[in-house]
Amino acid sequence: MRPEGYDYDTHSTLAGPLTEPADGDRYRVRYTKLLSGEPHRIRAVFLMTLAPVLTGLLLVYLVWPTHWTRREGADRWLVGLDITMLVAIGLIELFMLVNVISIAHATMVARDPVPVTPEPGTRVAFLTTYVPGKEPLGMVRATLEGATRIQHTGPLDVWLLDEGDNDEAKALCAELGVRHFTRKGVPEWNREKGVHKARTKHGNYNAWLAMHGGDYDFFASVDTDHVPLPNFLERMMGYFRDEDVAFVVGPQVYGNYDSPVTKAAESQQFLFHALIQRAGNCYRAPMFVGTNNVVRIKALRQVGGLYDSITEDMATGFELHRHKNPATKRHWRSVYTPDVLAVGEGPASWTDFFTQQLRWSRGTYETLFKQFWKAPFTMPPGRLFSYTMMLVYYPMTAVNWLLGVLSCVLFLWFGASGTQVAASVWLMLYSDAAALQIGLYLWNRRHNVSPHEPEGSGGLAGMAMSALSAPIYAKSLGAALVRRPSRFVVTPKGGDASPDRVLTFRIHLFWAAVLSSSLVASFVLGHTHVAMRTWAFLALAISLAPIAIWSFSLLREDRARKARGEVRSRARQRGRQDAERPAAPGTAEGEPEPAFATGTTTGGN
Repeated sequence: MRPEGYDYDTHSTLAGPLTEPADGDRYRVRYTKLLSGEPHRIRAVFLMTLAPVLTGLLLVYLVWPTHWTRREGADRWLVGLDITMLVAIGLIELFMLVNVISIAHATMVARDPVPVTPEPGTRVAFLTTYVPGKEPLGMVRATLEGATRIQHTGPLDVWLLDEGDNDEAKALCAELGVRHFTRKGVPEWNREKGVHKARTKHGNYNAWLAMHGGDYDFFASVDTDHVPLPNFLERMMGYFRDEDVAFVVGPQVYGNYDSPVTKAAESQQFLFHALIQRAGNCYRAPMFVGTNNVVRIKALRQVGGLYDSITEDMATGFELHRHKNPATKRHWRSVYTPDVLAVGEGPASWTDFFTQQLRWSRGTYETLFKQFWKAPFTMPPGRLFSYTMMLVYYPMTAVNWLLGVLSCVLFLWFGASGTQVAASVWLMLYSDAAALQIGLYLWNRRHNVSPHEPEGSGGLAGMAMSALSAPIYAKSLGAALVRRPSRFVVTPKGGDASPDRVLTFRIHLFWAAVLSSSLVASFVLGHTHVAMRTWAFLALAISLAPIAIWSFSLLREDRARKARGEVRSRARQRGRQDAERPAAPGTAEGEPEPAFATGTTTGGN
């Protein structure tokens, strides 16, 4: 889906104009630092330095030994709760410090690749998948039509990987001149687990790879709801002149930019696509994103194909970055381009957004639990640091939420207090640290890659969306820890958004009940402290915000329906009155009245 009114042409060349490679056969991808073109670098350095320093000072102040709570003659259980509170507060501030350091570091090292012209003659397959019954065929048509318009100086075949061997899909492929592939009915390509796992995206791709991968040098792919731009390959393929580049990825933007949830969901991704991925370029290891990419088939086959994971893209990229190119004995690299080269669809309802966040966070936990332990032995230090900063986001957010609620409950119910600090000093340090963090975030907004968000927008909706997702990440972490089976779910697309119900918000309502009961208890029991009540009220607001926004949208839709109904009712009433009104004198029944009868003129004078 590619809506009108947005400057996609400009945003498809954000990395700059195409250049000719100067190194010939020894070409290596070149980069430009984002800070190098910034006229106010001192301001950025100030934010990058002061935000972590002040956050660190807050951490030290809160856990300083002289501020620890000491109770003479208190019950042992209350002393234990105090210690629990102290540890929780320390971890919360430590995770906040890690997050600020991560953003400051990314701001300092973020860079864009210098685009080069592609090498002519490379054999490329363009792939997208189709799940009959889950994805509308009209959306598949738009994606395939976009793919057939892609420019490439070499052999290019467009493929539809059809999970259901659908007759209508085959007819569409024949109409558009697209090649059709299905693994349906082939037992070895439909396993219960592994690289050929049934009913999964990675299983579908790996089946095609086994059958046809040897016919091509690269495959390009987009999700079924993404329409590629004609210069998709022109802007991505040049980086493969560097023989160590395993894959190239671009940003994800949502073309169905009309739903409040969709708008906020795209804004939420700002830090990842505009900053974190660009920082990955510094270590030649931005993350693999499955929505739109180009992959060197030789490298993918070396690691056994797309990895068996609920987020197969991230897990596969992790494996590629652990391995070396057999031809050069150097680690495989990747490139992130800020060029917007495909326009897709995002979640249009809270149900679909929460499902998406559950899947993304669960995939991250699986990578941490199953793959990350191998990294210290197989990854260069810089690359390991970059991946660690990316992978710890979801677990830190989840644990921070749990520890924050735990701290509120322990104090508001039992009066536990791990540290005794002056409320005025705490408020000063906390507000200053928060202001600097927000300032660093807003400064980085100038590097936004979205063609949809207005220039100069603060991205507050994205910040709020990240906060509202914390309870979802906590639930996902619990499911991963108890090893509850996860399954790949196709996000509804093409206008088929899942309906929102009260049960959609059951996770947030649970935490709202915990926090509201704790606040009531604090007033009854006299456990008062400005910091703890502030935390509790903020967490309660986060828990109730999605329900409030949803309720408001329902109310607005109901008013709009009533207004439309009143307009139609008035129109019908006017129609009946016109039908019952007698004809003007001298006018035959059914003929129009003279113009002067309505007070209008027929002439120009």
